[in-house]
Amino acid sequence: MDLHLRFDDSLRTVLSAGTATGFGASAAWRQLVDLMGRGRIGTDDAVLARLRMLRPEVPVGVRAASARALAFARPPASLVALFAEDELMVAAPVLRAVELDAGEWPELMARLTPPCRAVLRGRRDLPAEAVRALESFGSVDFTLVDHRPAVAAPEIVPAAPAVPRAPLSPSPFMALGDIARSLPLVAEALRQAEQPPANDVTAGTVAGDGDGDGEPSFAISDIVARIDAFRREHPTPAAVPAVEPPTGFRFLTDAAGVIRWVDGVGRAGLVGVALARPGQQGMVKVDAGIAASLRRRARFIDLRLEVEGAGDAAGSWRVAGMPDFDRATGRFTGFAGTARRPFRHESAAPVEPRRSAASDSLRQLVHELRTPANAVAGFSELIAAELIGPVPETYRERAEQIGRQAADLIAAIDDLDTAARLESSALDLRASSVALRPLIERVAADLATLIATRGAVLELDVDDVLIAADDRAVERVVARLLATLVAATVPGERIGIRTDADGPVATIVIDRPGALGDLVGNALFSLDDLGEEAGGPLLGAGFTLRLVRNLAAEMGGSLTVATDCLTLCLPAVQDHVMEQASSELR
Repeated sequence: MDLHLRFDDSLRTVLSAGTATGFGASAAWRQLVDLMGRGRIGTDDAVLARLRMLRPEVPVGVRAASARALAFARPPASLVALFAEDELMVAAPVLRAVELDAGEWPELMARLTPPCRAVLRGRRDLPAEAVRALESFGSVDFTLVDHRPAVAAPEIVPAAPAVPRAPLSPSPFMALGDIARSLPLVAEALRQAEQPPANDVTAGTVAGDGDGDGEPSFAISDIVARIDAFRREHPTPAAVPAVEPPTGFRFLTDAAGVIRWVDGVGRAGLVGVALARPGQQGMVKVDAGIAASLRRRARFIDLRLEVEGAGDAAGSWRVAGMPDFDRATGRFTGFAGTARRPFRHESAAPVEPRRSAASDSLRQLVHELRTPANAVAGFSELIAAELIGPVPETYRERAEQIGRQAADLIAAIDDLDTAARLESSALDLRASSVALRPLIERVAADLATLIATRGAVLELDVDDVLIAADDRAVERVVARLLATLVAATVPGERIGIRTDADGPVATIVIDRPGALGDLVGNALFSLDDLGEEAGGPLLGAGFTLRLVRNLAAEMGGSLTVATDCLTLCLPAVQDHVMEQASSELR
């Protein structure tokens, strides 16, 4: 029997909780702000009074965190005004994103302080009523008010010291003119200016001595002449025209895949790079797919090449190459290739080495989502395992279902975090030796429930191959790719998984499900979802495959799509491959 529970006493529960300790006050503050911000309770004076009473007991960090949480809700105007009464670091997150009705803005503006209104002046999405309310304050917000007590002006006693001294002041503030006159250099200049020149009658002279105030005389025409002479002697340098960075280059390799000729960019960092050896080579990182194409003497296109440094060749490139053969003998002579800058959707990281605001915001959102998701998963495990006491069978089943859904949500959050780190070049990969066979068998065992649900069959033909890459990244790539393809199978369909190690490149070939057979080329990476089928990726099949492709490229590999299979190329441990080959020869 299904049990439907409704909680309509949220406010009474929160108000009845103890707030004598700092933890209790912080918990009550968070809960009241959350309930009011989401509109679950009214914004009456009693609740606002309780928040004002709790505010001194709640640390400013907790208040700032609750303010950031309100930025994604639509809090009432009275709650916004309460936060505006707080410190600026607490009020600013709410004021930067709050949305109110047009009639509520003028009343709120009157209750804000000048710093809070300054936060609103930086917004460009305010309604016309709010803009007019801000403009009504005029220059009041930009005036610095001196709250010091008035001091009677000191009596000026005529004196002629060699160096004028700054008058004593009853406050720590001094006029800039007094400070300047106290400098020895300025004092000497004033002393010389007080001595009238021999010919003081000029058309451009402003005489200050004749009005009885003791101020010196200055020749404006002399100052203008000095400025003109300085400009003639120091002309403004001509602006250096900006040099457009190169958008592509051409290259040629020899039969061994070593770059011998480059045109379009500086060749110092590229000539001598062996494209047949994937991974890092000095300041150049070669895609594993390029090496695989070179060994097969096959054409390649849109594979990645990373160049470090500060030259015009630095950055990310997408390269394509065509094999060249001698017409007389048919002997392979090398590759002729071109390179271009990647398009925005192709890059695993920005072309310019800077972090984008969007990726930083996404990483912050991921951080805010991971904590409650982990808490839900942990409590569901406690209930399902009956660690906090006996639980009825119905609730235990529901707890297990919540745990599975929370695990899927955490996996999606981790994928978002990985994508954000790739976007901001903040992904930390540590090369290690990863055994491919036990990894694939472990991933297949984890997907046993999904495989049984879909009614599919996995056929493993996996060799003992070692991958030279980060173990966590390799497991994520294999698990996400295999789960996406299994979720697209139909009952009775067989998916074959084969591995091979050819020199420095290891390949994982996975059969393509029939449901994805109609998608040609890169259309598979634009797939939104797999319909209503059970077990599909939470973020969509296209997003997951793009993540696998970009993460594989970050490790020096690639993901290519053929009509009947998907091929994942990753750098292999060459010593292990050579030892395996030598043992087979013996």
